[in-house]
Amino acid sequence: MAVTIETISALERRFNLVIPSAQIEKEVSSRLQQLTRTVRMQGFRPGKVPLKLVATTYGAQVRSEVLGDAIQKNFSDTVTSQNIRVAGYPRIEAKKDEASGSAESAKAANDAWFEFIATFEVYPEIAVGDLSAMTVERAAARVTDADVETTVETLRKQRVKYSAAERASAKDDRVTVDFVGKIDGVAFDGGSSQDFPFVLGAGQMLPEFDTNATGLAAGQNKTFDLKFPDDYQGKEVAGKTAEFTITVKKVEAPQLPALDAEFAKTLGIADGDIGKMKADVRANLEREVKKRVQTRIKNSVMQGLYESIKLDAPKALIEMDVQRLVEQARADLAQRGIKQDMPLPPDLFQKQAKRRVSLGLILNELVRSNSLEAKPEQVRAVVDEYAQSYEDPAEVVRWYYSDKQRLADVETLALEENVVAFVLGKAKVEEKTVPFDELMGRS
Repeated sequence: MAVTIETISALERRFNLVIPSAQIEKEVSSRLQQLTRTVRMQGFRPGKVPLKLVATTYGAQVRSEVLGDAIQKNFSDTVTSQNIRVAGYPRIEAKKDEASGSAESAKAANDAWFEFIATFEVYPEIAVGDLSAMTVERAAARVTDADVETTVETLRKQRVKYSAAERASAKDDRVTVDFVGKIDGVAFDGGSSQDFPFVLGAGQMLPEFDTNATGLAAGQNKTFDLKFPDDYQGKEVAGKTAEFTITVKKVEAPQLPALDAEFAKTLGIADGDIGKMKADVRANLEREVKKRVQTRIKNSVMQGLYESIKLDAPKALIEMDVQRLVEQARADLAQRGIKQDMPLPPDLFQKQAKRRVSLGLILNELVRSNSLEAKPEQVRAVVDEYAQSYEDPAEVVRWYYSDKQRLADVETLALEENVVAFVLGKAKVEEKTVPFDELMGRS
């Protein structure tokens, strides 16, 4: 029977599914007959349950399964024969009776047929066009001796120790305080603590709190007003002014480790050589800079492709990606110990999902039409590069190659690198030097 494909919109299609009733009845009868050989019922030996009893008990379930299988096969055979690329899942509904307007049965007026309507979306045609009109920003950055020295100082600060200081507190000191906060004379939740340590100037406390705790010695106290920011995370006190009284219990001065062999050993340099330590720091920075530069370039390429290649993304694929993003967000919140009682609105992820789906379709087309698939040696090169930042690179390589999904993720990265290289060879490229601190997110 010929099938007519109806175009509803740019991507939406529809056609009728017609399944002979006799075909369904024959398959139902066959499956019920098979059930009589295996089904167990009280009062009957295995294989001796009467067919009529099996049909009464399981007939509705079997008929539903047979009809579902037939619908799936009919739909699959139709789209295959018509060379249709279906995006997402179809919506299949029983055809309504034209006289009553109801769909109480999947059968049409003629009991010889079951009729359904399949509505679905197809993948869009993607016209990549001339990429030479696209502009891409290629970031560039380098590691200087000053960057290495700054990083070494940061590593020293991360290993800081504190010792008691018999003086007034100053920036970078660690102070231990008791404090009580009140709003309109009443203490509020989270506004009081005892023996609370924090480092002055480290951003652990609001700036006004830091300022008023500076210049006090152990045993001294101070009362001051503090206005909480309007966007403060504690909604019950946001925008309000509280009166705090703090009592300094202890002042401790920072003691940085000496830049010596012992310090180098803590960074994994077995013989404590300072020169080797700085060379190792530089190598790590250069790997990180390379990774961040590549990420910036890739983001620029992806944004350029998204803006220059217009397409209609299938709603079904967008909705599926929205659900993935919602689940990822829930898992992330749970991992961070944040209890999520309220549902996450899907609308929050709609724009991101549309971009992700559109870019996925664009990348697939570029890969298909330009043979940009990732080669095994490219995948291995990516794995080797990742492994170099670990103590046992060979073990990391084995870890990646022991799991197909992990390796597939790396293959995707290698494929994206191929796309980026291809686009850079076609588009207008604007070179931009990025300061080290900006690239590392320190500015």
